[in-house]
Amino acid sequence: MSHCHDEHCDHDHDDLPGQGEQFLLYQRIDHDNVRCLNEAEQDSVKQVIRPWHERMDNDKFVESDADEQLLIYVPFTGIVKLRTICLRTDRGDEAPSSMKVFVNRDDMDFDAAESYTPVQTWDLVHQNDDVAEYQTRITKFTNVRNLTLFFPDNFGADTSIIRYLGFKGEWSEMKRDPIITVYEANANPADHKIPGAENKMDHSIQ
Repeated sequence: MSHCHDEHCDHDHDDLPGQGEQFLLYQRIDHDNVRCLNEAEQDSVKQVIRPWHERMDNDKFVESDADEQLLIYVPFTGIVKLRTICLRTDRGDEAPSSMKVFVNRDDMDFDAAESYTPVQTWDLVHQNDDVAEYQTRITKFTNVRNLTLFFPDNFGADTSIIRYLGFKGEWSEMKRDPIITVYEANANPADHKIPGAENKMDHSIQ
């Protein structure tokens, strides 16, 4: 059973058939373009973003490399209204202790993550072995094309470990920019010639 970490939690936690996947956005993620900075094994982050029924798999995880920090970029295939971030970390001190999230930023690195103001910050629980669900301030997450999740610290270990990462919300197709046809508001003097007035009009039409 997953656990909500927000005082305004109003969704069903039962892992009955269909319940856990009701709003899961796994199939709406652009998996090929998911990336992570400071991961010990290249592309291991793609293994932790997986279907809900595989959330307890301990063989797949992402671990940080040089220090405890991780920076994960997750693009979607459309527009998302993000309601929940689902996170399963590690039982030990390798579990991240905080999470900062940025929306629709394609230029994030560790320097930017340290200096920019996140859309929302969470203090993470020191888990047993559950999936924790962190609710978003929904008004800040209504037009999400991509997310950057920054895990700056953990509970004291040299490296950090994340075992599952998922998202709940609503997806809609990304609309293309409409083709706008601009009609001429003013009449073209050339279409309404007045006898003897051609010479007067020529200099005013560019």
